[in-house]
Amino acid sequence: MESRRGLIVLLLSALAAASASASAQLDEKFYSQSCPSVEDVVRKEMVRALSVAPSLAGPLLRMHFHDCFVRGCDGSVLLDSIGNNTAEKDAKPNLTLRGFGFIETVKAAVEKACPDTVSCADVLALVARDAVWLSKGPFWSVPLGRRDGRVSISNETDQLPPPTANFTELTQLFGAKNLDIKDLVVLSGGHTIGTSHCFSFSDRLYNFTGLDNAHDIDPTLSLQYMSRLRTKCPSLDDNTTLVEMDPGSFRTFDLGYYRNVAKRRGLFHSDGALLTDAFTRAYVLRHASGAYQEEFFADFAASMVKMGSVDVLTGSQGEIRKKCSVVN
Repeated sequence: MESRRGLIVLLLSALAAASASASAQLDEKFYSQSCPSVEDVVRKEMVRALSVAPSLAGPLLRMHFHDCFVRGCDGSVLLDSIGNNTAEKDAKPNLTLRGFGFIETVKAAVEKACPDTVSCADVLALVARDAVWLSKGPFWSVPLGRRDGRVSISNETDQLPPPTANFTELTQLFGAKNLDIKDLVVLSGGHTIGTSHCFSFSDRLYNFTGLDNAHDIDPTLSLQYMSRLRTKCPSLDDNTTLVEMDPGSFRTFDLGYYRNVAKRRGLFHSDGALLTDAFTRAYVLRHASGAYQEEFFADFAASMVKMGSVDVLTGSQGEIRKKCSVVN
C-alpha cells in the first residue's frame, strides 16, 4: 500500500515537473528569428477588426480563457467537430463563443508572412492580449512557443468555470489549473469588456430556488439592478438578447467591473461569489475605489501570463496547424 502511495506521489510530481518544464520553454522572443513580424501582423488584423466591430474584443479574450481551461492553451477550442467526435466549440458552454472566423483570418495573414511557423494557440494568445490593450487595458509581453493540440472533446468542457458557480466550485476549477484565488478575482476582471446572453444569468431573476413566483430571485443581487435586468430579459426562455457585463463601459477595459460587483451588480452568480470570501472581497472593494488601476493592470497581465502557460505543448509535442479549425 505504501509503495503504491509512493508511486502516485512520484507520478504527480512528474506531471507537475513536466508542466513547469513546458511553460518554462515559452519565450517572449520565440519567433525573433523565424517570424519577427508575427505580433505586427496580428495587431494589424486586430486594429482592422475592432475598428469595425469593437464589441469583438470581449469574445476574443473569452475564447483564450476557454482554450486554456480545457487541455491547456493548445488551440483545441478552435477545432471543428469531425465524424463521430463532437469538439469543444460545439459543447454547450462554447456555443456562445464568437470570433472563430476572425481567428482564421489572422492565422491566414500569419501563414502568408511565415508559413508553417506560428501555432494557432500562440495566435489566440496574442489576439487576447491585443483585445485587452486595444480596449484601453494593459499591455504585456506574451511568452510564445505553444504548439497546437490534435484533440478536442466536447465533454471535457466541464472543466470550464460556469457563470452559476459558487466560490468553492470556482476555487476548485481554478486550482485544477494551478491558478489561485488571486488569479480568480483578477481574471474575473476580464468581465469589464463584453456582453452575455440572458440565459447565462436569468435564473437569478426568475425561479431562483424553484418556487416559480415573481419574488423567487437571487437575494445577493441588487434589487434595482435585478429590475433593470428583468426589463432586458423578460423570461427564462430568452436565448437571444445580449446584456453588457459592465454597463456603461463594456467596450473599455477599466475598473467598472469591480465597482459593479461591490454594489451587488455583478451579472453572474460567479461574480457575486467574489464577495463571499474575505480575500477576494477585499480585492474587489480595493479596486472598486478606482484609485489603483495601474495595480490591477499589472495583476491582470501577470495572471494572463500565468494562465497562458497552463498545460502548454512545446518542443516536438503537437503540431503547427495550417488552418486553426482542422488538424494537419
